[in-house]
Amino acid sequence: MAGMLNITNVPIFRPVPPTRRATNHRVFMVKSSANTSETPLSSISAPPNFKAPKPKPFSIRPDKIIDILGASLALLFRLTTSVLVSGYSVTVVPENEIPSDQYALGFAGYKLKETSKVGPRPEKPIEIYEFEGCPFCRKVREIVAVLDLDVLYYPCPRNGPNFRAKVSQMGGKQQFPYMVDPNTGVAMYESDDIIRYLVGKYGDGKVPLSLSLGLLTTLTEGFALIGRMGKGSLYTPSKLPPKPLDIWAYEASPFCKVVREVLVELELPHILHSCARGSPKRQEIYQRVGHFQVPYLEDPNTGVQMFESAEIIDYLRATYAL
Repeated sequence: MAGMLNITNVPIFRPVPPTRRATNHRVFMVKSSANTSETPLSSISAPPNFKAPKPKPFSIRPDKIIDILGASLALLFRLTTSVLVSGYSVTVVPENEIPSDQYALGFAGYKLKETSKVGPRPEKPIEIYEFEGCPFCRKVREIVAVLDLDVLYYPCPRNGPNFRAKVSQMGGKQQFPYMVDPNTGVAMYESDDIIRYLVGKYGDGKVPLSLSLGLLTTLTEGFALIGRMGKGSLYTPSKLPPKPLDIWAYEASPFCKVVREVLVELELPHILHSCARGSPKRQEIYQRVGHFQVPYLEDPNTGVQMFESAEIIDYLRATYAL
């Protein structure tokens, strides 16, 4: 399956492009800190005798039930925000009206015909420095799902040795989220500013109501994190992969959430291919793989490709945790 989704490998550390919000702290080559966990490519390999599991839709491994229930609590506070792509619409049609090679959720002889209206697509992934247990970061992750963007995330858990320092060098302070758009050279702090920028550049210019309620939005974002009790916030010593991992996921999914938490804790850079309901990327995966389910992980450092959130977590810890 590798290469079928037309993925571009992105180096972890690359020259930092000049931005429109330049500061005196900007540098042109960023290296990891002295206590870095950076590890050569040859030392990264899948666990011995590893075999990717077969996908099991709508199933939860018994030891992960509490985690999934806790991650699902966010839906009570944030409702459909980040569940649907901008301009989402759905029509129920007889199943014979949708070709068998087209992704569609079906039931009782009918299928859902889902569409959306996405804006201009960035040539390169937006880069965002953030961590899971932050309500301001969650706001930005939600607009990423609404706009159906691909984002290169640089996780910045507390005590992380690599990317927190990089943010300080680029922007002058450790504040999150921090966004860099390599397509325009724009870089900025402040979640509300980032949201307005993204909807203006890659959407219809209108911030969704649920993300424009000021303090109420921030409070509900904070309440949405209660069920995870700070997961995805603290660094776990790890090996830094030479290339970012690729994951297909979206913010509202509790199965995706628990995987993202581990990616952040291990400080593993990853390109998140957002695929909320209405995303064209659902059809792309379905055509290439013959199945749609998230999260779906491809690790270019080991060649592993796999579904199933619980097994992805086990794989990430066995491969990268020290």
